[in-house]
Amino acid sequence: MSRRTGTRQSRLFASLINGFRWTARKLAERRNRSVVMELSDDQLKDIGLSRGQIESDVHVSSYYWNNKGL
Repeated sequence: MSRRTGTRQSRLFASLINGFRWTARKLAERRNRSVVMELSDDQLKDIGLSRGQIESDVHVSSYYWNNKGL
């Protein structure tokens, strides 16, 4: 195997790993969002949140992570 082929395979492997990480992160975000959105307004109030804050935070968080490329 030449050095060039090895480098290409390394980049492909890194891309696949990054893709899996991105997918896992998005699935976790979706799970967490679903759990929090199922809370009643009283439960949200108990932890100091409102439904509007949750929806706003979801958009801010998504924007942050998408632009960081993490």
